[in-house]
Amino acid sequence: MTIPNFITIARLIIVPILIVMIMQQRWAAAFILFVVAGISDAVDGFIARHFNMQSEFGAYIDPLADKSLLVSIYVTLALVGAIPSWLAIVVVSRDAMIVAAVLLSWVMHRPVAIKPLLVSKLNTGAQIAFAAFALAANAFGLNLGGFEEAAMLAVAALTIASAGAYLGGWLRHMTG
Repeated sequence: MTIPNFITIARLIIVPILIVMIMQQRWAAAFILFVVAGISDAVDGFIARHFNMQSEFGAYIDPLADKSLLVSIYVTLALVGAIPSWLAIVVVSRDAMIVAAVLLSWVMHRPVAIKPLLVSKLNTGAQIAFAAFALAANAFGLNLGGFEEAAMLAVAALTIASAGAYLGGWLRHMTG
């Protein structure tokens, strides 16, 4: 076990606590926990790369922690009415599609390597920023009017574009 792996596991432990904070509408606490989780993601990656502490376990657990955090946040925010449910459905559907494609390729003995694409990195950044905005808006009474609608549409568009890019790569792999 490495320091980055411990940090990642701590981020996984934060997820259910964060969900409870949102469900109880303890918005400031939820926002702070989300920021801590985001910082921990940056810190564990920095330590792993710069101190040669990368591990196979970390390569699997880190993206799992990231997806657990984002999917949980979007579903919970939709459940409490802080974001529209359609946005949570788009976010969760993309991740479900990617997992299903990877599993199917494995079952068919044609495993596919999923490598982050530029559009997926932009998508993740937009999803994180919008989740932080939604938590901050509730915690601090922020109302930026049309910005919220534009940000939601940007998240949805990037999520759909990312899903399309991965689906296209997967189809080329499976039929090539």
